[in-house]
Amino acid sequence: MWKEFKEFAMKGNVLDLAIGVIIGAAFGNIVSSLVDNVIMPLIGILLKGVDFSSLAIKVGSAELQYGMFIQSILDFLIIAFSIFLFVRLIMKFKKEEEEEEPEVDAQEQLLTEIRDLLKAQQK
Repeated sequence: MWKEFKEFAMKGNVLDLAIGVIIGAAFGNIVSSLVDNVIMPLIGILLKGVDFSSLAIKVGSAELQYGMFIQSILDFLIIAFSIFLFVRLIMKFKKEEEEEEPEVDAQEQLLTEIRDLLKAQQK
């Protein structure tokens, strides 16, 4: 059982997933800081100082903090858009890298050389 667990835990997909989760958590902290410390204050300035987190309605003895809900929705949208832009940027670099270095396997290279030799002989 230990051997099977070791094989499972050391598979490439599991390690890639673990690395992705760790990097995702760190990236999430960066984006959260961007939202909380840069973007939301700018939105507050544009909306003339409205602070969504303080918006609430008192119903009896309960307080409905709908401003926190609005804040959470805005945070989610900004974070999702930031991650979208980040992934799009990575995919662009990956695509450029693939275009720059076309992979030629040994068999294809050999066939190309044979073709070139045959063309040279025909001339």
